[in-house]
Amino acid sequence: MLDHLLNPEGHTPLFGRQDGAAAGWALSRGQVSYPDAVFAMERRAAAIADGREGELIWLLEHPPLYTAGVSARTEDLLDAARFPVFASGRGGQYTYHGPGQRVVYVMLDLTARRRDVKALVSALEHWIIQALARFNVEAGVRPGRVGVWVERRGPGWSRDDKIAALGIKLRRWVSYHGVSINVEPDLGHFAGIVPCGQTEHGVTSLVDLGLPVTLDEVDAALLQSFHRVFGPTRPEVAPY
Repeated sequence: MLDHLLNPEGHTPLFGRQDGAAAGWALSRGQVSYPDAVFAMERRAAAIADGREGELIWLLEHPPLYTAGVSARTEDLLDAARFPVFASGRGGQYTYHGPGQRVVYVMLDLTARRRDVKALVSALEHWIIQALARFNVEAGVRPGRVGVWVERRGPGWSRDDKIAALGIKLRRWVSYHGVSINVEPDLGHFAGIVPCGQTEHGVTSLVDLGLPVTLDEVDAALLQSFHRVFGPTRPEVAPY
């Protein structure tokens, strides 16, 4: 069972709440449909903004699908018949979600933390990078590119592959949507789109990097890293 600790390593959270309140941490074991997830996120975000409910970090998997962010270009959808395609209010372009990918929807109250969208994005990136470092993965951000990347190298060549995507939306200073980390998805499913509009870079996963890591292990790493970056958590029942 995951441990929910207030400040496990004695660090002040990078993007913590001013009142130190814990965010809910919920895990869905089955696959959740995208429309159900969006409905639950929007309802929870409204309740957070109204002060009726607390923050929520929701970990889940989706069945295979594509989503189009607000900056998506029609030409980047290469195979519209392959999987269901959903318009999304999040930032970014086209992305893929499916089994073996950890999707984390992040519903945080920036009024209680910091009304700084750039700082939130930086904190989310830092959160993922720290979690991946627990598996000895050297990941990082790249200027002009959204998400978290790893450098792949071979004899006479190197390239950047994306291992985690990021896309958020804010309403009344409450965030929703969030991040996705490729643990062991079918990377061939990305072929139906130009992921995030990047034609010169590929995608990878922890298993593709030669690391036989499970979703549960990634969840544990994300929880530990979350405490360092965002602060305490408390267990909560998932919306679905």
